[in-house]
Amino acid sequence: MGVITLTTDLGHRDFYQAALKGSIISQLPDVRLVDITHEIPSFDIQRAAVVLRNAFHYFPNGTVHLIGIDTVFQEGSHYTMMKFENHFFVGADNGIFSIILGDKSPQELFEIDIMQDLRYLHFPLADILTKAACHIAKGGDLSAIGQPIERPLKKVMIQPLVDHSTIKGHVSYIDSFGNVISNISKELFNDVQNGRSFKLHFKRNETINRLSWHYNEVPEGEKLCLFGISNFLEIAINKGHASRLLGLHQDEIIMIEFLDNQRR
Repeated sequence: MGVITLTTDLGHRDFYQAALKGSIISQLPDVRLVDITHEIPSFDIQRAAVVLRNAFHYFPNGTVHLIGIDTVFQEGSHYTMMKFENHFFVGADNGIFSIILGDKSPQELFEIDIMQDLRYLHFPLADILTKAACHIAKGGDLSAIGQPIERPLKKVMIQPLVDHSTIKGHVSYIDSFGNVISNISKELFNDVQNGRSFKLHFKRNETINRLSWHYNEVPEGEKLCLFGISNFLEIAINKGHASRLLGLHQDEIIMIEFLDNQRR
């Protein structure tokens, strides 16, 4: 029985999500469908990539991840299948594959070569992408329904600016608890820190000068920073909504200042 996950911007109000699921189940009645999220802001491939990169590792090898972001047909549209870290990804070649890959390479990469039903010209998710996802979930080879390509459309997430004593990053995601997730990875932080103390600066002249291991390490209502399961630096408030209470929103600048010994 195949596993197909769904990451889309379809929401829950309209019939689009139901149509997508109905199309998949009609082709593969025994499929195990798993919703990752349908609440990605419209066309926001960066937000979708952040969610998917943090979720897909928890699924078994061979899982098919169907990406329904910015898939509407237009002249020159391309749809892609990718095998990466023994998982499969299916979606529009709009840059999201390159963001998921980062500086890594796919195991396989194909452009989907399936004739689209004219009834679904404005909804390729219900035809082209579901056919590809179901084909892969059944164990089919990518080469049977596509042509190999060298690389996906390139789009790069904004990278932190780094020098000897600072890392300047930005807010890349805000989760449903209000935790503010940056684009500063644990590896980058450790490399630049080199054993030094630090001070995290952000909006309203707020600062934090120590890392926590978990959210309850400070009293309720107090702010903290930590590396969560995303492996990126988070700003949070214990039992509080950090984004709202600290005025931190998507793309806000944050800065880490590393302090030399004489300044501790």
